[in-house]
Amino acid sequence: MSKIGVSLNIDVTKIDKAHIYEGKKGKYLTLTAFIDVDNQDKYGNNGMVTQKLSKEAQDAGQKGAILGNSKVFWSETPQPVAPSAPNFDEGVPESDNPF
Repeated sequence: MSKIGVSLNIDVTKIDKAHIYEGKKGKYLTLTAFIDVDNQDKYGNNGMVTQKLSKEAQDAGQKGAILGNSKVFWSETPQPVAPSAPNFDEGVPESDNPF
C-alpha cells in the first residue's frame, strides 16, 4: 500500500456557510479532495478541493464550490520484491543430476 502526504490550500471566502453543520464537539465542514499522484498542473498541484454538499443539495443538482488545490508533498511507495532465482537442483535426485 502506498502512503502520501497531501497539502490542501483553500479560499475560505468561497465556503458556502449554509453547509456548515453542528456536531457534538463543534461546527464542521466536509471537503472532498481529488488527487492525481501521477500528474501535476503548471503550479505543481495534484488536484483540487471541493466543498461537499448535503445529499438534498446534490439531488437538486447543486455542485460544491471548488475551494482550492491539493498538492502531494511526500510519498512512500513500497518497492516490489524481486523474485528469487529458481533453484533447479532442488528436488532432483543426485543420481539424475548430470552436473
